[in-house]
Amino acid sequence: MRDGLDARLPGLGLLYRDLHSHPELSMQEHRTAGIVAAELRGQGWEVTEGVGGTGVVGVLRNGEGPVVALRADMDGLPVREATGLDYASTDTALSPDGEPVPLMHACGHDLHTAALLGATGQLAAHRELWRGTLLAIFQPGEETAAGARAMLADGLLERFPRPDVVLGQHVGPLPLGSVATRPGVVMAAADSLRARLLGRGGHGSAPHATVDPVVMAAATVMRLQGIVAREVSPTESAVVTVGSLRAGTKENIIPDEAELKINIRTFDAAVRERVLAAVRRTVEGEAATSGAPRPPEFSEINSFPLLSPDGQFGRGDGTRPPRARGGRRSGAHPALPAVGQRGLRPARHCGRVSVRLLVLRRHGAQQLGGRRSGGRAAAHRARQPLAVLRTGGGSRAA
Repeated sequence: MRDGLDARLPGLGLLYRDLHSHPELSMQEHRTAGIVAAELRGQGWEVTEGVGGTGVVGVLRNGEGPVVALRADMDGLPVREATGLDYASTDTALSPDGEPVPLMHACGHDLHTAALLGATGQLAAHRELWRGTLLAIFQPGEETAAGARAMLADGLLERFPRPDVVLGQHVGPLPLGSVATRPGVVMAAADSLRARLLGRGGHGSAPHATVDPVVMAAATVMRLQGIVAREVSPTESAVVTVGSLRAGTKENIIPDEAELKINIRTFDAAVRERVLAAVRRTVEGEAATSGAPRPPEFSEINSFPLLSPDGQFGRGDGTRPPRARGGRRSGAHPALPAVGQRGLRPARHCGRVSVRLLVLRRHGAQQLGGRRSGGRAAAHRARQPLAVLRTGGGSRAA
């Protein structure tokens, strides 16, 4: 399966740099989708564009056998890039609110797309090594959870062969050249919501005549930090983050309202419900304490389910996976190095990814790919060990 890979890598590197230089916002991935479709056609895949908006689906049939879906996401983020790379993004776009925003591939979706196109090229070139049907799913709108739902609503599982397994991937803070997975929960459930705090504005010289939503919002942000510290058991996991606080336009005018955007990540359904209820209770309590003339208003921004792959995939407990169709055991391909876990640190990932929305039947597995260190690592919690597949020499245990 590796034959021809060395010759393919330089082109994939150029493709990755191009995608990195030109990120696109969720559900606006028109340029990226066009590149993906052209690459797949050139490799010999049946290609359908516009699935769920800007999604792309490729189908490669190779005789009788299981149906396997390989999935990557394509969208970027409204973040200004400051990496100093010679291929750094300088692109901008209009946000859904109509505001101009900078763009960056800050979550690795450029690498996900390039990596999957590399895999599709190798699989198409070596059909003698496998049999069955492959689906290549290039999903838009992962950052907002809109893309997976849009593809499903557009008939993804009815218009194309229904997969027996959906395999996703995500870069992570692991040694370069390694691939990791684990049994059970891999990535957190994530809920984002908007809280609108309603006060009574006025002039900055007369704060006593107002109900200041800025002070109300500041107190709420601080109080929210106590939820995980004092309401979540040390044996459980949760993250509560306020990523945006917006209020007012002038330094000497107290505004009428403030807006918080809050993100919650959890690994357990009961903890999730408890933390969501605590967030709402805290926001409402601070508004009442501040004498707000009206209760706060809440709206959902997005929601991602827990990613917990089927037990037959992603095993990191040292047991042998069950036999796949045709008698071969599922797991590492004979051409790849064996999976090992000596010296691994147990971990699960506080990141979230909407591949779970595509796994409506049978199995799902999520892999974390190693990337170069130097950035801030995502939060981790100790639980069961990751199994790491070494894909190059000299890699270390995660």
